[in-house]
Amino acid sequence: MAKGEGADQYSNNSLLTNKPVNPDVVKLAGKREQCDRLSICNKLCYAVGGAPYQITGCALGFFLQIYLLDVAQLDPFYASIILFVGRAWDAVTDPIIGFMVSRSPWTRFGRMLPWILFSTPLAVVSYFLIWYVPVIENGKVIWYLVFYCLFQTLQTCFHVPYSALTMFISEDQKERDSATAYRMTVEVLGTVIGTAVQGQIVGMANPPCIPVAPGDNITTEGLNSSLLLGQEVNTTVISPGITLDQTKTAYMIASGAICSIYVLCAVVLFFGVKEKKESSRPRSELMSFWQGIGLVMGHGPYVRLVMGFLFTSLAFMLLEGNFALFCCYTLGFRNDFQNILLVIMLAAMLTIPFWQWFLTKFGKKNAVYIGTSSVIPFMILVVCVKSNLIITYMVSFAAGVGVAAAFLLPWSMLPDVVDDFQVQNPDSRGHEAIFYSFYVFFTKFASGISLGISTLSLDFAGYMTRGCTQPENVDITLKVLVSAAPIGLILIGLVLFRSYPIDEERRQCNRKLLQEQRENEVDSETDSTELTNMV
Repeated sequence: MAKGEGADQYSNNSLLTNKPVNPDVVKLAGKREQCDRLSICNKLCYAVGGAPYQITGCALGFFLQIYLLDVAQLDPFYASIILFVGRAWDAVTDPIIGFMVSRSPWTRFGRMLPWILFSTPLAVVSYFLIWYVPVIENGKVIWYLVFYCLFQTLQTCFHVPYSALTMFISEDQKERDSATAYRMTVEVLGTVIGTAVQGQIVGMANPPCIPVAPGDNITTEGLNSSLLLGQEVNTTVISPGITLDQTKTAYMIASGAICSIYVLCAVVLFFGVKEKKESSRPRSELMSFWQGIGLVMGHGPYVRLVMGFLFTSLAFMLLEGNFALFCCYTLGFRNDFQNILLVIMLAAMLTIPFWQWFLTKFGKKNAVYIGTSSVIPFMILVVCVKSNLIITYMVSFAAGVGVAAAFLLPWSMLPDVVDDFQVQNPDSRGHEAIFYSFYVFFTKFASGISLGISTLSLDFAGYMTRGCTQPENVDITLKVLVSAAPIGLILIGLVLFRSYPIDEERRQCNRKLLQEQRENEVDSETDSTELTNMV
């Protein structure tokens, strides 16, 4: 049905080409096509802008909980409130910021770049203050809650315009896809850098595990209480030879290093990328927030794309979020899990160029099916085969290949949906940021669900904080979280992708129709110029 509708639409729009060819139009169109070409330097500068989001995200994701409990010494209840409220606030701000960006006027720097420029200094300051322990004991919870939420808001002011910037660096689909591949490679590299910088500097702050004999009758609550009591008694020493003040300093040094990288990436992006004006035609009338929601959610291909990636993203987040615990407790590789995680990230970084070639050669829908399902056999293998370090490294590499596809494909397919919307709604302009912000919202929503499901499941199974070993129920739960549950979610996502209507034929037709629209706009500009000269 989608093909029939598309065919009628394409045949109707093809009437646009039945007109005399204006030589001036041909010249202007040729110049426009040449301007749409991006150099390798432009693509690299654009890609570098994606690193701050991943670097800070990794540092916060892996280390903030440990920092709040062991360094800031907050009660676990208050630490969980800070983490949950921060995640919820982060998700809510995405569509709001996207709506505000879509209403922004054009400046001499563009419409997206000013948001990136002005949010960076404030984001850096708020990020640094997250890793500072205030002197006022009673105000710690408010301190971390305020600056964590503030940083998430400012990071959204950076990331939503940056994501939407994909539509404004070039009007050529191939150039945008190529730039997206560069971006995803740098973003995966950013996850490696964030983990390495934070981990190497503050690795000494990791507390040792507490051995629990199989016959000991110790509940989770009892173990956690003893840990808290130990922290209260020994508030100046985290581990032998390391004082609490040294640990605080280590976290601040790490945050300072990451802040420097953040600023450097923002500067490279701002001066290395030129934002192109979307069109000579006037933008659509400004709409309300709820009208914007109705606009994007009323476009069928966008809804199907987002829903498909919602389930596949949730699958990979469950795998990534629990794989370290799975390696430590179920497989028994406590001393090797950092290397295993590094293999995943490096495999993802190395295989992104392969997926870029694959989607160009065989189409994006085929890349989705093969890329997201390639990890399934290895998910089954890792829980069925007896603990083996070599097999675990093989599974980690395969997981990295799937992670690369999960990184690249959503951002490569989103511009196609926006193009399809513009073809079907030629008079509706300037809504790119709304499309991108809602996808980011759903991704963060999936991340929040993943965190909640994992924490509740492990708590229900009797997980013991910092225990060297875990009960059998925890091992079973971890196997479900890294194998059975992700496989089920991936299969649901693949079923949803079957109804995604934008195949390669429709994508190429949209490309031609948009080119015709732009040529008509150039023609109108030329006619207006000639009329002005005659007058």
